[in-house]
Amino acid sequence: MDVRYPVKGLYVWFPFGFDVRKRTYAIIRELLDKDHKEALFPLLIPETEFMKEAEHIKGFENEVYWVTHGGKNELDVKLALRPTSETAIYPMYKVWVRSHADLPIKIYQIVNTFRYETKHTRPLIRLREITSFKEAHTVHATWEEAAKQVEEATRIYQEFYRRLAIPTIVSKRPDWDKFPGADYTMAVDTLMPDNKTLQIGTAHHLGSNFAKTFDIKYEDLNGEQQYAHQTCYGISERSIAALISIHGDDKGLVFPPEVAPIQVVVIPILFGKSEEILKACSDVADKLKDKGMRVVLDDSDERPGAKYYKWEMKGVPLRVEIGPRDLKNNAVTIVRRDSASKETAPLDNIIEEIQKRFEDIRENLFVKAKSSLNERIINCGSLEEVKEKISNGIARIPWCGERECGLAMEEAVGAGILGVPEGELGEGAGNCPVCNKETGNMAIMAKTY
Repeated sequence: MDVRYPVKGLYVWFPFGFDVRKRTYAIIRELLDKDHKEALFPLLIPETEFMKEAEHIKGFENEVYWVTHGGKNELDVKLALRPTSETAIYPMYKVWVRSHADLPIKIYQIVNTFRYETKHTRPLIRLREITSFKEAHTVHATWEEAAKQVEEATRIYQEFYRRLAIPTIVSKRPDWDKFPGADYTMAVDTLMPDNKTLQIGTAHHLGSNFAKTFDIKYEDLNGEQQYAHQTCYGISERSIAALISIHGDDKGLVFPPEVAPIQVVVIPILFGKSEEILKACSDVADKLKDKGMRVVLDDSDERPGAKYYKWEMKGVPLRVEIGPRDLKNNAVTIVRRDSASKETAPLDNIIEEIQKRFEDIRENLFVKAKSSLNERIINCGSLEEVKEKISNGIARIPWCGERECGLAMEEAVGAGILGVPEGELGEGAGNCPVCNKETGNMAIMAKTY
């Protein structure tokens, strides 16, 4: 991204970065389109609608941008630039929902949202214009059906991040850190190289809170009017921040092949027989392109070392080199960006050789990232130990689940409770460090962005 745009917290996507974004968001679209529909709702929200849900508004009141004039004329009703779209979408759901036969509704949109962040803004992570906010909004007949949809949302997000080779932790946020107006919030986090966690996805069970505010009702099988139950869940360009940070190294970017703007670079190594080598390189590039791969043939006058540096920095997963010896042996040299391994492969079988390595690269990136995450999850027996070790990753400690104890823990440590994670990570035996009550829940605590 270009950070030089003359408004703080707003950034420009370069074409290369936008290519990464496009391919990343193609994955989430593919996963959602199986049973969701994509739509588009307006950016401007009338103050009359925006102010309806008191708890929701309280959560966003310091972050809203307001449009007060149209040209020189002052507007009768102020318009908010959406910080999130519940209050833009739910007046329409009131119109659309009539009968139990209309349910469930599963709609998503990918839009920009605006939040007046007062903290230190940074590209992709903390923005005043979130350019790539994927938000889904679903409507269901019962609370239980909505709860199942929250589970499905976190499953979709885990599959999405698995495709990006990013390991995640799913946990239920403490009540004081849930989405304003929600019954509860499930969050998807990952651990960045600087040992801070980054929230890269959330799913909220809204209960019937917004349905009551916006009068979203359906007629049930008995002809009775019932309030609907809703969920919403979102991800943003923080997904790209995680992709860059978790896989990148001192040489530059490292991409899983699925989202790499360029998947293969072909480089001729010229020591005589230039025309034959150039033709062989051109043939290989054409073969790979015919199979739908994104390929660059770098036959520029730069020295090979300069070419290696350039394409490594751009995160190209595979480099194919052909020199006189390769040509003589009817082979190519394949260099992997993720492991720097250098292997010889038969020229006649080049497509299969490349495809196999694509799969190996994604799996290797995930295994490496997962191992790095696991190594930085630290079991702690006291708050003093948490405070001492939290700069090294995620601290895991027993917690009774009570609000008073959780807030006391956060104050003592100077870091937040992410919640009790799903699965084995959230299970264990111990005593709450504040009230000393025996518990089977393990909370995770971390420094966050």
